[in-house]
Amino acid sequence: MRALGPEVLGFAAAGFCAYAADLGIFLWLRGPVGLDPLTAKALSFVAGCTVAYAGNALGTYRHRAADVSRLRQYGVFFAVNVAGALVQLLCLAVSHYGLGFTSGVADTVSGAGIGMALATALRFWGTRTLVFRADKGTGQGAQDSVPGTHGSARGTERSVRGTQRSWTG
Repeated sequence: MRALGPEVLGFAAAGFCAYAADLGIFLWLRGPVGLDPLTAKALSFVAGCTVAYAGNALGTYRHRAADVSRLRQYGVFFAVNVAGALVQLLCLAVSHYGLGFTSGVADTVSGAGIGMALATALRFWGTRTLVFRADKGTGQGAQDSVPGTHGSARGTERSVRGTQRSWTG
């Protein structure tokens, strides 16, 4: 679990920037631009996905070599994000229409609370396993493709110790 810490933080930072872009663009498109809410949300969603992809590709998962084109990688990333949005909508629909919890608070808890948590878990899993896959040769995480590392600080430490022993006899 400890090894996932930097990955989770990087993913969260990219997600926060994407959320800010999505919200800001949505408000701008609804306000000064005057677009209808669905068009504004669709455009802001695409912008948010693009920001999240860029943050993850250039930040969190920059050390994982892409075995497909960036365009295909973005397409899979976009599909994972659409699946996350559908999870949020499903949580809201089940709560509101299936269970009859129709208050504003209930809608917020189910859509923006529970739905967001489940969608984020799905997006994290999808991003790390479907979009930015670990190096197939080692089966381990992002650090494997960084020159001079062996998947963990402990592996690198052992490697350095072994090298030191061979130098000193």
